[in-house]
Amino acid sequence: MTDGPTSETPPEPTQEVDLVIVGSGGGGMVAALTAADAGLSAIVLEKRDLIGGSTAMSGGVVWVPANQFLEADGIADSQEAALKHFEAVVGDVGPCSSTERRKAFLASGPEMVQFLQRLGVSLERCDGYSDYYSDMPGGLAVGRSLEPEPWDGRRLGDLFPKLQPGLAAGVGLAVKTNEVRTLAHWNRSPRAFATATRVILRTFGAKATRRKLLTNGAALIGQMLEIARARNVPVWTECPVTDLVVDGGRVVGVRATRNGQEITVKARKGVLLSAGGFSHNPEMRARYAPDRRRQPKWSIANPGDTGDALQAAMALGAQTDLMDEAWWLPTPRGGKFGQSTLVDARFRPGAIFVDAEGHRFVNEANSYMEIGRAMYERDRTARAVPCWLVFDDGYRRRYSHGLSRPGKFPEGLLDSGILKRAGTIAELAAECGIDPAGLEAEVARFNEGAERGIDPDHGRGASAYNRAMGDPGHKPNPSLGPVQRAPFYAVEVVPSDIGTCGGLLTDADARVIGPGQHPIPGLYAAGNITATVMGRHYLGAGASIANTMVFGYRAVRHAAATTTESATETATAEPEQPEPQ
Repeated sequence: MTDGPTSETPPEPTQEVDLVIVGSGGGGMVAALTAADAGLSAIVLEKRDLIGGSTAMSGGVVWVPANQFLEADGIADSQEAALKHFEAVVGDVGPCSSTERRKAFLASGPEMVQFLQRLGVSLERCDGYSDYYSDMPGGLAVGRSLEPEPWDGRRLGDLFPKLQPGLAAGVGLAVKTNEVRTLAHWNRSPRAFATATRVILRTFGAKATRRKLLTNGAALIGQMLEIARARNVPVWTECPVTDLVVDGGRVVGVRATRNGQEITVKARKGVLLSAGGFSHNPEMRARYAPDRRRQPKWSIANPGDTGDALQAAMALGAQTDLMDEAWWLPTPRGGKFGQSTLVDARFRPGAIFVDAEGHRFVNEANSYMEIGRAMYERDRTARAVPCWLVFDDGYRRRYSHGLSRPGKFPEGLLDSGILKRAGTIAELAAECGIDPAGLEAEVARFNEGAERGIDPDHGRGASAYNRAMGDPGHKPNPSLGPVQRAPFYAVEVVPSDIGTCGGLLTDADARVIGPGQHPIPGLYAAGNITATVMGRHYLGAGASIANTMVFGYRAVRHAAATTTESATETATAEPEQPEPQ
């Protein structure tokens, strides 16, 4: 079996392996590598024609408290501190974020990272990428996030076209996630200029040597995919799972469609669902959160997030939680994934979010999930879905907008109507349908504090995260400055999502909880198909990817250690390997 995932040999109608993994994102790929390392036969079934899911599309950052990179750099952290952080920020949100699940996540995070490093996955610490609630008990100002090192996609050979393009593909630069926040400030400090120079040299150096240099989520998935092929783990694309196979109350496999043929893949040890959420399922969005999911078209989640595997598990009586929640990301109306440059103004001096009455309602520089939740909460009393980002000409002059030079908007942006411009605050408000008197009063009030670098209403710029994302060349507060120089601009902002984060309820070993609050034998789940251990908050960069990868890892470790009647019967036989794709 030399071709691994690339062979096109048609499968037999029925296959049998130890572990069936549904979905090829971070959780699915970690599970595949964990299974192979444990001597289990495994197969990954991916519905789409591309490999990597939401993880490949993302920044590829993983939030892992008490990781070995922090220890190596002499930075104090502990699982106990992180547990206190969970308690302070996430609070009591029920069994999805129970103390048992939190402890399991924290204990297995560093272990999973060490495992990936042993297999050859290259990671580095995101220095200075602060926890999103660093000012809360247990928070860490320097951050707990890791990301993949730049990686040459040529190593995938003919698998490269099957890899889901990552975040940097839309930017056109080989930029690491921890560098993105600095690029718009390249002209604002020597350190930012040095970072931007490094990114440019890396990008053009790769082009000169004809390397397909990957960063972000594509680099993370690419590295794991290369190892999976070396370990002979098949990854079948365009292979949607249509149902779960149950025998005597135990999940023993899946039914799927491949090359137009209905197939059954049996699982001796278990089935892991890591197939994403239901962002692109209008019926489910309307059913579970009618007041927070009014516009499914605003979602910029992985197109494969249609909830098929989730519904198959629910049909077996699987319990669910947080079905009204998502990973919210404020985005310009009509925007796409990775095209949030304008909305990133919220981190920098000279910009604010306002509702239709012209009032601010949130600390604009807080985490994107918190912004989305605040938009929906505010919308109960004043229209804030959508809201408006308002900024001045001082902001335009100071910062880069996309790949353009400072002061220059991307061509056609004003003509498109996405960006509004007016000579006065009152005229801008009228152009946007905002109450002019309300906006004028709010800007005057905001400016009074912003001149002194303080925000008495929402505390913007007080936390390490706010400051880390702000302008390093602006004093006294890198996150805060007045909106005062004409002309003025506005962009309509909607609460897009990059995935749902509610779904199947699982225990500390990622076993899906069924009727009577008991685990459904043979069924595991990880990632956005589950109710996240993070609850209704995003604790730091990479929290969602860490959730799926850690519990994908734990699921296989549990399955590998579990002996069932069906497993015992086949223990002495040579494991049957499926034909690879």
